[in-house]
Parts: sequence; structure tokens; C-alpha cells
Amino acid sequence: MTNFPRIEWLACYRTVLAAAGRDELDYPPVAGLAALRDALAGYLGRVRGVRGSTDTVMVTAGFAQGLSLLCEALPRLGVRTLAIEDPGHSGQRRFIDDSGMHTVPVPVDADGIDVEYLASTGVRAVLVTPAHQFPTGVTMSAQRRRDLVRWAEEVDGLIIEDDYDGEFWFDRHSRPSALQSMAPDHVVYAGTASKALVPGLRLGWMVIPPHLAAMIGRIRSRHDLGSDGITQRAFAELITSGMLDRHLRRVRSRYRSRREAFTQAVDLHLPFARVAGSSAGLHAYLELPPDIDESVLVEAALARSVLVHGGRRHRFGPGEHPAALVIGYSTLPLAGIAESMYAIRDAVDEQRAGRRRPPAAPVHRRVARPAPAGRC
Repeated sequence: MTNFPRIEWLACYRTVLAAAGRDELDYPPVAGLAALRDALAGYLGRVRGVRGSTDTVMVTAGFAQGLSLLCEALPRLGVRTLAIEDPGHSGQRRFIDDSGMHTVPVPVDADGIDVEYLASTGVRAVLVTPAHQFPTGVTMSAQRRRDLVRWAEEVDGLIIEDDYDGEFWFDRHSRPSALQSMAPDHVVYAGTASKALVPGLRLGWMVIPPHLAAMIGRIRSRHDLGSDGITQRAFAELITSGMLDRHLRRVRSRYRSRREAFTQAVDLHLPFARVAGSSAGLHAYLELPPDIDESVLVEAALARSVLVHGGRRHRFGPGEHPAALVIGYSTLPLAGIAESMYAIRDAVDEQRAGRRRPPAAPVHRRVARPAPAGRC
């Protein structure tokens, strides 16, 4: 939370409050203030290639509310099952199941979601993280993106694109445009300000296919009277003034340094492991050799004050899967990253030796659990 642009945010609040009249302080439109929807349409078009307009953008209280609205809308389209990525976010799966929808896990490989397997399930809706798959970090290949869009067109289906950490791309290859840009009539694009700013703002957005916008608006109107109008105006000011772009340039530089330090620490202390996926976001997926017991390693790391998650925690399908760790690095100082990787190496050495021994010097900085995709 130390990266939150407090001075800029306060300046935006002062600007909008100074100019606010009676209309600006009244109930906002359910879909969001036109000023923010227009600003988001322009911003997302510029930085993600999203094809949207003021009429197709909806402001939400984070992605969780947007997903809840979609789970209520899908049955009206004759869709009661939503395919999800495997591995994926278990909390998100529970959220969907609790809404009354059924979920079907679909395997993810090095190119992204397996579209052939998806087609075999007979579903007509899928939730994906194509730019930076959670948790593996895989970026969906160009061919797989084309296949997925073709599937949606053939079954008259819907793709929910969760761009949960799209502001942070460090890979040497350029970030692909939003999947939504390829098929705006079949893709709902969703994002939030949770990682760019802070989760506590509860600011999210969806760019909805034009033929669904009115229906989802009606569903929303039965649940609330829209999101906080003053916060929306302040966020619109942050975007249009250029302050958001400047803020993101600053924090990207910090997170890029942490990502580089993490990769270097893995190379030094864990040369037998592989950092999978693209260099992006605020977490990494570390693949481990087959002789490592994942659950034992997670417990041993915690005993050394290093909090990580095992890759199997995010698996839904049966069977054995390669050991892996899901590691968040965004909240650690650079020295803490190296210390944490050294502690994990010590835990690996202990496991391979098959005996207990005193742990390495205590690491007081914990590796943070990566923020969940979609639930923000």
C-alpha cells in the first residue's frame, strides 16, 4: 500500500469537490458516471486495445461484483455452466459455485487454455486470464487466442477476460492487446484498480458486448444504486490529468526491479528451478524438480518465516502434477527477496538430505501471497 499516490489522489478529490454542484452529488447512474466511463473507454483503448465506448463500460465495486452480475446474467442466455482455467484461483471457483453456476475446469498448457478440451465440454462461457494466466504466468499464444475466439463465435458463447494485473508487464516482448479487441461481441473485458492503486477503493470495470449492456444494467439496478460517485469523479480526474500514467511509470520501475531481483535470486540459490511464464504481474510461478515434495517444502519455508503457496493448491483436476511454488514479490525490499530464496534453498537441501537440521538465519520478511485474480 506504500505505492498509493496519496498526494495525487488528494489533489483529484479536492478538484472534483471544489467543482461539485448539486447534480454531481446526486445518485450516480447505475453503470457509472459518464465522465469515468468515457475516460476508461479512452484509456483502455489506448493501453490495451480494448474496443469500447461510454455505453458499453460499466463501473463496478471490483471484479467480484462484475463476476456476480455475469453469473446472474448467463442463465438468462441459457448458460448455467462456466468453464474455468486449471490451474486457477480456488476462491474464485467457490465464488462462482456459490452464485448457483456450475464450473468445469479446463487444462492450461504453455500456450494457454486448451481450446480443444474446452470445446469438448459443451459449455458456452469461459473465464480466462490470457495476458498473464493465474497462477502459471503463461501468456496465451496468438494461435490459441484465435482458436478461442473462433470457438466463441461458433457456439455463440461468451469469454470473460480477467485482466487482473495488466498494468505490470516487464517481458522483453510487447504485451499482447486485450483478447476483447478480437471479438468485442463475444468478450467481456474486466479490470480493477486494486493493483494499480489499492483494493480498498473497490473500483473495477467491465467492457460489455453491446447486446448485453442493457440487460446487465437492469440486473445491476436491482442490487444497488451504483458506485460511489465522488470516488468515480476523482478516478476520472486521475486518468484524464495524466496522473495515473505517471504513477504507473513509477511503480512499474519498482516492481520491475523486484522481478529482476527475484529472477537473479532464483538463478543463484535455486538453479534447479524454473520461473515459468512471462515476466509480468506481481507474482511468479516457480517450477520445481520431481524429487521435491511440494507440501513439505511449503511447510519448511513457513518455518523459516517465508510464506509461499504450493502449485497444487490451485489445481482442480485429479492426478499428479509437477511441484511448484506461487511466490509474491511485490511487497518485499530487494534484500528480502534474496534472503527468502536462500531460505527456500535451505529447506530444499534439508528435504533432499532427509534429515532435520537447524534452519538458516531467520528471515523476518515474508514473501507475500499474490493477490487473488478476479476476487478484487
